[in-house]
Amino acid sequence: MPIYEYACASCGHSLEALQKMSDAKLTDCPECGKPDLKKLISAVGFRLKGSGWYETDFKNSKKESPSTKQDKQDKKPDKPSKPAEGSGAGTKAASTD
Repeated sequence: MPIYEYACASCGHSLEALQKMSDAKLTDCPECGKPDLKKLISAVGFRLKGSGWYETDFKNSKKESPSTKQDKQDKKPDKPSKPAEGSGAGTKAASTD
């Protein structure tokens, strides 16, 4: 159940109330008794923990997605291969003049 914050417009008293979302808003101030309570908008007071949430799984930009890793592998220059021994590669051709 959410916790709602209320403030009285008459006396300035503020309070928090644990209410169901389907419950009616509070209207009467418990301090002065006047029907001047207003619901306040406040920051959310919970945090989503565990896997499957943006903060834990997708926020870290240092992690690479599989497609990013593949792109980097495709862009790496090929290493020159050494010629096989006895294939004659790398030897001078005899010139016939």
